[in-house]
Amino acid sequence: MFLSRRALISSALLMLLPFVQYANAADSLPNSNLASVATSPLHSVADNLTFANYQQVSIQHIELALNVDFELQQLSGNTILELDWHKAGKTLVLDTRDLTINSVSMLNAKGQWQAVPFRLGAVDKVKGAALTIQFPQERVAKVKINYHTSNNPSGIQWVTPEQTQGKQWPFMFSQSQAIHARSWIPLQDTPAVRQTYSATVTAKQGISVVMSADRTSLSDTQTHFTMPQAIPAYLIAIAAGHLQFAALDKTSGIWAEPEMLAKASKEFTDTPAMIAIAAKRYGDYRWGRYDLLILPPSFPFGGMENPRLSFITPTVIAGDKSLVSLIAHELAHSWSGNLVTNATWRDLWLNEGFTTYVENRIMEDLYGRDRALMEQTISYSELLAELAELPAGDTILHIDLGERDPDDAFSGVPYVKGQLFLRFLEQKFGRERFDNFVKSYFDHFAFQSITTEQFRNYLTQHLLQRYPNIVSESEVDTWIEGQGLPPFLTPPNSPAFDDIDAQRQAWLDGKAKASALNTQDWTVHQWLRFINEMPRLNLTPAQLLELDNAFHFTGTSNNEIAFAWYSLALDNRYFSVLTALKLHLTEIGRRRLIVPLYQKLASSEHYDWAKTVYLAARSGYHPQTQASLDMMFSDTPIEHQH
Repeated sequence: MFLSRRALISSALLMLLPFVQYANAADSLPNSNLASVATSPLHSVADNLTFANYQQVSIQHIELALNVDFELQQLSGNTILELDWHKAGKTLVLDTRDLTINSVSMLNAKGQWQAVPFRLGAVDKVKGAALTIQFPQERVAKVKINYHTSNNPSGIQWVTPEQTQGKQWPFMFSQSQAIHARSWIPLQDTPAVRQTYSATVTAKQGISVVMSADRTSLSDTQTHFTMPQAIPAYLIAIAAGHLQFAALDKTSGIWAEPEMLAKASKEFTDTPAMIAIAAKRYGDYRWGRYDLLILPPSFPFGGMENPRLSFITPTVIAGDKSLVSLIAHELAHSWSGNLVTNATWRDLWLNEGFTTYVENRIMEDLYGRDRALMEQTISYSELLAELAELPAGDTILHIDLGERDPDDAFSGVPYVKGQLFLRFLEQKFGRERFDNFVKSYFDHFAFQSITTEQFRNYLTQHLLQRYPNIVSESEVDTWIEGQGLPPFLTPPNSPAFDDIDAQRQAWLDGKAKASALNTQDWTVHQWLRFINEMPRLNLTPAQLLELDNAFHFTGTSNNEIAFAWYSLALDNRYFSVLTALKLHLTEIGRRRLIVPLYQKLASSEHYDWAKTVYLAARSGYHPQTQASLDMMFSDTPIEHQH
């Protein structure tokens, strides 16, 4: 995915993540293996971030019957959980957050639903509240829970018609990663547990409902979904709005509001080629379809890799395919993350490091080595800046979260440091050997949730020992358990940036006017390099005005360039951008592109201005974005909706 995150400092640092990063038809790609592959939970793995007693009993299948109520801004209905008991017992403990539980019943020996007692525990600020269900007999097979959500759950955003592209219909979407599925479904919210699911969802006529599953329309108001492969809870996803579908080919397409559909279809036309490239290199695509859902601008992340239906921010629709590496990233999760999943959130790098590595390989195969290397170099540069600000413990790949919010794990470290580690292995063993290793790794652990220890054991057996005296266990340990970056790292460096760096320096030295620089053939990546490597703190207003007059950065429609420029302007106290910056902050809600800017403003004399802008824009931001910014502007109470 791309990305969440709640604690103030952690969320702001996350936003420095590199920009290169989270249908009806039932056709499937050849050999796509649509059979359910439900693996047993990791009974020996302790996840501190769940209340669930999953080591005793785990959910095999979830059957949802939900109603989408835009007036009340609630999801309501039933969930039936099929249980797999690993040890005899009469107690089931589930995760919830801000759910109202109306009733709980079990399927008794007569095939009838029988009411059973339940209790909601005290609220933990990170984990929510435990739902403890007591059965009168052992090894109950099914339990049914009738419930409804709050009207502002952490994992759901309700978008008003005015906040959508079409301005006529409301919109709703989920964001379950990391532990927000519990805010709209009572379940075992740990990636150690994988389950299949089905759902029947009712919404008012004119609203299309989509989920991370096979889709069948039952009527104008009711839709049925089936996910036959076992997935962790954070990949269960739902959205509803005035949507239309356009096919890219027989197995992929785009869902979007009508006003955005043609533009998105043109931008992401290379998606089928990306699927073919990844499947050829890393094994069959095993999820049947791969569709994209273009969300409203308030979506807080770049993308989310929900299987069969990646959720995508509209901020990457630049008109020139310059930001489509995000599609490659979410697609890559179909192997690393969705197929082979981190068992706990301290193992997040197994998801994101592999995905960032695979993403870059897809980009290289499709668009060439030069572009892939530019994206690597930008990512590395941004990681260095982030490492300088992170606590030392948070620079470790195998991060020790304890009972911290797992969203704290999302920084550039699991993404880019993880990618650099895998790139190190590729360089040491050679691409052919390493490609074979990665493909076999995906196949060996397919549809399983694994730990860093399991990865290391597999790496040792199938790479380090098979090809001895190339990489040592000590070097691997330095990468995975060590702080920062290893001293033996060879950083990526793109020759395509040499001229950009030279021209920037010529301008800084006063040897060339900005208007005289030779920029007509620059790509977005080169423009980002030009801006991002500018000095902080000591550029003058006259210098920034010269750049702005020459290149018209202020007000640019490219959101990545806009973010880079406004960051540079605020660092150098060039506040002439405030009028345009206000539009940037209010028209989009992608956290990486707004939270760091608010942070810079909040530490300047324009704190009051920034808070005024935020309070006016707040209702259009996702609850997870609101949580971070409420903390930033907490000097006066902010009214919360309940």
